Amino acid sequence: MTDTAAPAPWSQIGLYLLLTLALSCIFYAFVIVTGHPAAGRGVYIAGLMWSPGVAAILTCLLTRTPLASLGWKWGAWKWQWAAYFIPIAYALAAYVLVWSMGWGGFVSPAFVDSVRKDMGWAQVSGPVLVGGYVLLMGVVGMVGSSAHALGEEIGWRGFLAPRLVGRLGFWGGAIVTGLIWTAWHVPVLLFAGYNNGTPWWYGLGCFTVLVVSISVVMTWLRMRSGSLWTGVLVHASHNLFIQALLTPMTAPRGSITPYAIDEFGFAVPAMALVTAILVAVFAAKPLDRPET
Repeated sequence: MTDTAAPAPWSQIGLYLLLTLALSCIFYAFVIVTGHPAAGRGVYIAGLMWSPGVAAILTCLLTRTPLASLGWKWGAWKWQWAAYFIPIAYALAAYVLVWSMGWGGFVSPAFVDSVRKDMGWAQVSGPVLVGGYVLLMGVVGMVGSSAHALGEEIGWRGFLAPRLVGRLGFWGGAIVTGLIWTAWHVPVLLFAGYNNGTPWWYGLGCFTVLVVSISVVMTWLRMRSGSLWTGVLVHASHNLFIQALLTPMTAPRGSITPYAIDEFGFAVPAMALVTAILVAVFAAKPLDRPET
């Protein structure tokens, strides 16, 4: 299937979802039994993140669908740059709001001490250390983050999103993809501590708004560029800057902090929702057609 081909049959989409569930359950079991996503030296979560991608490839092979339909081409550079910087923009806006309102502090002394020790930068001043670490992670760290994100994105944006857009239109496809993506996270969120210290119902609510909003942005980039790599870069940039940088560098300021920061607080989902609305308002060209 290409971006302009006839819609994929529902049976193909159903097969993909069944294979994704079957493969994911193997790693759900390991993660839930050990009780934390980081257990198993990261192998379990890596296997889980690659389950959607492996399922997509298997579905293509079993249904004799060209693997090229997954969107391997790189596409125009402007879409890839947008995919990298959009998560930085909404994440930074969220955390500047948190820091300025006093819901969290900038920068956490524990974060600075940890980076100084781990990187061996004993004599470097605090501002230079933080700036240098962010720059290094934003370039080199993206390699590892993209390797994990690729497994999911072959599935979610490579396979599922364009097929659901073909069936349901842009908004239906983007939102349903986001809801499926959210549901895929739920076992780890509920039973393996994938949270930031808030009640499960609050964390799940914030996470759902976040993921569905990001799904709108990622589906728009996928359909406009014809490239699954936009999904990889959004996903990798989001995970890197929020999970590895902005959340750890935010100092706690009482009980409000976990309710405001990370993927399970309100600030990042709110800014991601604004970003999705901006896509709808300012995307003058059709949302479900690649640019030629």
